[in-house]
Amino acid sequence: MNHFKKIASVLETHSLDAVLLTCEANRFYASGFHSSGTDGIALVTRRHNYYFTDSRYTEAAARSVQNAEIREANRQHPYSALINAVIDAEGLKRIGYEDEYVTVADWRRYTEKLHGELVPASALLWQLRAVKDAEERNCLIQAQRIAERALTETLNDIRPGVPEREIAALLLYRMLHYGAEDKSFDPIVVSGPNGSLPHGVPSEKLIQAGEFVTMDIGCKFSGYCSDMTRTVAVGHVTEEMDTVYHTVLQAQLAGIAAARAGVSGAAVDGAARTVIENAGYGAFFGHSFGHGVGVEIHESPNASPANAQPLPAGAVISAEPGIYLPGKLGVRIEDVVILSETGCEDITLSPKELMIL
Repeated sequence: MNHFKKIASVLETHSLDAVLLTCEANRFYASGFHSSGTDGIALVTRRHNYYFTDSRYTEAAARSVQNAEIREANRQHPYSALINAVIDAEGLKRIGYEDEYVTVADWRRYTEKLHGELVPASALLWQLRAVKDAEERNCLIQAQRIAERALTETLNDIRPGVPEREIAALLLYRMLHYGAEDKSFDPIVVSGPNGSLPHGVPSEKLIQAGEFVTMDIGCKFSGYCSDMTRTVAVGHVTEEMDTVYHTVLQAQLAGIAAARAGVSGAAVDGAARTVIENAGYGAFFGHSFGHGVGVEIHESPNASPANAQPLPAGAVISAEPGIYLPGKLGVRIEDVVILSETGCEDITLSPKELMIL
């Protein structure tokens, strides 16, 4: 799977002759090929596609990258020379670049060495990546199923006396064991008072009876990420724990019910946030309702109070409200949904009813 053609199809509309892709995520989106860090550049013109890399990746790129010419960078032919050869051969003038990713130092080097005019193009790339095609959606669903399977098995290991780190390690191992190529992010496993840390780091703290355990996990399948969070209780719950849990659940359901193409990200967030505010917990929900999920775990579009733009059909976003009572407890429930004009499809199948282990 690659998106060279999709990228090339919008260049003329945006008055670009080509776009230069140096960010690993954008290189993969265009080519379907992973090379780490800065070890590669993709150049998409209106007529041709190129993938430049060094000798460590040349053979692998030739095996994997379709519909593009592979050229090897070395001391005699650095990346700038390879790019300029294409610029000169095709008469390129305006070249899009990733203004939200390229460092100032790299930008200066490009402007000094490249023969064309560099034009900011990050917004265009975000726009393209926001709308997932059928093949991308299938990869996202497969990644979700792997994470769900790992979580389901690991529920059997959650009991008093088990460290948070052990649960995190089991989740990571099982995602890899069941077919993930990598994690989407470091697993989050927090219990009891640590639950008030939305992105807390698993520690040696032992899980105790009467506590919540929040697990936020995700993995990659064919380059695409899954993301899900479940909060479970151990032994028993207090009235407050029950109230907080069901408030978060109702908020998530309200946000999912509001999520559809054409509705602003702020409106979707607001549908969930209103439920939490009406329950008196508004001050304890500090993050947004959701974010885009795809090649990267956080990408466009966002379902946040700051996003007044309509969400596009085909966008994939997380649905993850939470309540975090400092030093006491936290609850977050997260699914991933695919937006359409008529609503959304929740691709997360793990149960969300309050589970007491």
